[in-house]
Amino acid sequence: MKLDPKTTAFLFPGQGSQTVGMGKALAEEFPEAKAPFDEADSILGFSLSTLMWDGPDADLNDTVNTQPGLFLHSFVSFQTFSRLFPGFEPDSVAGHSLGELSALSAAGALSFADGLRLVRARGELMKRAGELAPGSMAAILGLDIPTLDKVCAEASAVNEIVQVANDNCPGQVVISGAKAAVERAMAGAKAAGAKRALPLAVSIAAHSPLMAPIQEEWNQAVDSVMMNDPKIPVIGNVHASVLKTADECRADIKAQMQSRVRWTDSVMAMSERGIKSFVEVGTGTVLGGLVKRIASDGANYPLGNPQDFKALDG
Repeated sequence: MKLDPKTTAFLFPGQGSQTVGMGKALAEEFPEAKAPFDEADSILGFSLSTLMWDGPDADLNDTVNTQPGLFLHSFVSFQTFSRLFPGFEPDSVAGHSLGELSALSAAGALSFADGLRLVRARGELMKRAGELAPGSMAAILGLDIPTLDKVCAEASAVNEIVQVANDNCPGQVVISGAKAAVERAMAGAKAAGAKRALPLAVSIAAHSPLMAPIQEEWNQAVDSVMMNDPKIPVIGNVHASVLKTADECRADIKAQMQSRVRWTDSVMAMSERGIKSFVEVGTGTVLGGLVKRIASDGANYPLGNPQDFKALDG
C-alpha cells in the first residue's frame, strides 16, 4: 500500500469533472459497486446510472444531473476503497463546492441516501436561481486575490454584484455575479495585469449573491436531513478550517451557496496538517492539477477507475 493514513487526505471533485462513462468500469469490475447505482436510480426515480454511463453529454451536463452523478461516483469510489483497504482512514477530507457534500458523506456526517437527495435538490435549486436571476462566471488567470477583490469591488454596482467565487489555486480564480458586472470585472482584471479573462459557458452565478433567491429553500433542505459529527476531519470550503460538529457542517454548506470556495487555503491547511498524499476520489484529475500549483511537494493519486485501486496497492 503506497499511502500512509496519517499523511493522506481524500479530495472530492465538483462540477466540471463530469464525463460520460464515469463509474461504469467500477460497477463492472466490482459487483458490490453496482448496488449504490441501483439504489440511486431507485431513490431518484430515474436511471441516473444510464445517464452517467451512456450520456448524452447535454443531459449529464445539466446541473440537476451533474451534481448527483459526481456525488454517486465519488461515493462508490470511496466505498470500494474502504472495502479493499479496510481500516484505512485518511487524516482529513475536503471537497470542492459540490464535492464538500461528498466529503461529508465519506466522513460519516451524511448518509448516502440523504446526501444523494441533497445534491439533487442543490442542482435543482441552483438551476432555478439561474433562471430567476441569470448571471455569469469567468476564469481569471494570472492575478492575485487581493488585486482581484479590488477589481470586483470596483466593477460592482448596487444591483450588479461580482465577487470571487472559486479561489482554485494561485493564478487561477473564478469570478461570479451579474453579467454586466462580470464583464466589467473581466476588463478591469486585464487592465490590472491578468494574463487572460475567459467567460465560462454558464448562466448560473454560483457562489455569489445571485443564489439569494433559493437560499432559504436550500437552508430548509439542509436542515431536513440527519447530520452527524464527522468521524474524519473535514476541511470546509467557507473558512478553510476543520468542521468538527454536525452544526458546523450544516452552517458551512448553507453559507457556501453564496460564499467563495477557498480551495487554495483548504489545500494549504491540509499541508500544514502534514498531508503529503492527495487522493482524488471519483471523476477526473482536476483537483490534482490544482494541488500541484498549491502544494508542489504533494503526491496526487486518482481514485475512480479499477486501475487506480491496483496502482495504490502496488
